[in-house]
Amino acid sequence: MNWYNIKNIDTIDSPALLLYKERVQQNINRAVEMIKDVNLLRPHVKTNKTAEVCAMMMTAGITKFKCATIAEAEMLAMLKAKDVLLAYQPVGPKAKRLLALVQQYPQTTFGCVTDNIETARALADLFSAANKLINVYIDLNTGMNRSGIKPADAFVLAEQLISLPGIQFKGLHAYDGHLRDTDLQQRQQKSNAAFDEVLTLATQIEKLTNKPITIVAGGSPSFPTHLRRNVECSPGTFVYWDWGYKHQVPDEPFDYAALVLTRVISIVDGQTITTDLGHKSVAAENPFPRVHFLNASDATPFSQSEEHLVLKVADSKSFKVGDVLYGVPVHICPTVALYDKAVVIENNEAVTTWKVIARDRAINV
Repeated sequence: MNWYNIKNIDTIDSPALLLYKERVQQNINRAVEMIKDVNLLRPHVKTNKTAEVCAMMMTAGITKFKCATIAEAEMLAMLKAKDVLLAYQPVGPKAKRLLALVQQYPQTTFGCVTDNIETARALADLFSAANKLINVYIDLNTGMNRSGIKPADAFVLAEQLISLPGIQFKGLHAYDGHLRDTDLQQRQQKSNAAFDEVLTLATQIEKLTNKPITIVAGGSPSFPTHLRRNVECSPGTFVYWDWGYKHQVPDEPFDYAALVLTRVISIVDGQTITTDLGHKSVAAENPFPRVHFLNASDATPFSQSEEHLVLKVADSKSFKVGDVLYGVPVHICPTVALYDKAVVIENNEAVTTWKVIARDRAINV
């Protein structure tokens, strides 16, 4: 029996998100083994958004986490996670929600990022007025050009942050998600070049503060390039893995641990079949194919709507209505966010469901 086949498949409606618990555990273990010191592992939970998976990481000795939303931060706080970094600059109501988390979950130390003094001052005013303290990291732009301040311009910001009330300047955040070279040596060289600027900045700041600062760096593709550095690594996709990273960065030891289940719902003609895996069931931001089928490798997606995915096949006679297909998403992170629950598979059998609790914009706060 293939690892992905499910004995009681008739109990699962489609489309569905499937989590293979043994493989999730295996991926967590491999990340811990790679990092050597678990205190330097700060996984990003934006991929899994699931309390039970985060609890598995905590059982493996992981105490620090990174997240992108207030809901993800609260999910971790509900688990009594020790240290949670919101790697997203909180503005407007989001800053007030972050303060509410600090007030409601005192057992968790929260942090956030900023890339400008105006936002930092707003945070400082908010937290100092409430007689609270928030850890703040400078968000650095090391080449992704999505957010952050250039390392060469960040020293002045660090000086300003140190003097603000309500803020505890903690360190630097450097996400390099643009480094996805298939060749590990090329990825390492580009990572080294970008990190040199970060290290130069960190050295300047430490001379100013006379104490070490924390550097949080990397994502799943660049994870191996940071292993020999004294930084907190923050991969996220590793826990489930997906088709995109499996083929972009084949050197990494992670395996597929989350699939989408779909069924054939129509035989259109001799070379065309339709499944129930529409836009609402698999991440649709990439061009076709957005999903690859483990048990139908020649099935090629070519058309999709909200509730349908149309596939070209060599011979539709090989399929019948009701057939189950097991798909690997090209991008698992936004795929997970499309499901309110995941079906948990152990020993080729569906055993329970886990709520994807942090897919919602808010839990309590």
